[in-house]
Amino acid sequence: MIEGGFIQFDVTPEVMAWAKAANAVADGILSDPAMQAKWLRHGKTWFVGVDALPNDDTGAIDGVPLRGPWDDMVPDMPLHRGQLSVIYSGYPQKDADETDAAHRYRKAKDAAHLDGLLGEGPQKRRFLREPHAYILAVALNECTAAPLVVWPGSEEIMREAFTVAFAGMPQSMWSDIDVTEIYADARKEVLECCERVELPMKAGQSVLLDRMVIHGTAPESKDMVPAAGRRLAFFRPQFDNMRDWLRD
Repeated sequence: MIEGGFIQFDVTPEVMAWAKAANAVADGILSDPAMQAKWLRHGKTWFVGVDALPNDDTGAIDGVPLRGPWDDMVPDMPLHRGQLSVIYSGYPQKDADETDAAHRYRKAKDAAHLDGLLGEGPQKRRFLREPHAYILAVALNECTAAPLVVWPGSEEIMREAFTVAFAGMPQSMWSDIDVTEIYADARKEVLECCERVELPMKAGQSVLLDRMVIHGTAPESKDMVPAAGRRLAFFRPQFDNMRDWLRD
């Protein structure tokens, strides 16, 4: 568990070098019509970019290693291809297939969510499909608008809720348990009881999130997003042993 749910780090030369390399690669990805068609959402104001970055399993891009102040705080695990998350001016607009309720939630509550619980089927029932070990965000460019938002203390509420939900169940069954209502009730408690904290980031800054922390993205407000967008890279390596997901 990460004390307080998150740690925000200052810029370091190593992270800045990686951010510059990743940002240069991002230019090509974001200008690719096929990638735009695949990943632009919410009226073309969010490029979701799951697994869009071409890093190796150490996180390196174009030979530039991914090293930072989080290194001694996380388990030594191979990394997946990073998410390239880009917010554009006007975020969030409403997609044609998005419900009014979902859009209101995105605007009013920053689309606050817990990673790893995937919504499936027409009713978007929630199941634990991705037991993340941690969440790492790295800012690729200069933009403090539409910041990452976290609710410190939410990780304790969520961990307790899922500990109860999975009690007495073999871990082989965890991914088959519908946790929709459990998740909704715990998230409601978080939004009512926990402080909302915005985390604006400059290029080369990074944030390490507890895997259980509720987080989201603030809508664009008085600070304008530049034409290049607010660019963050995310890494969420997954445990092989699902039981590790609940451990402190």
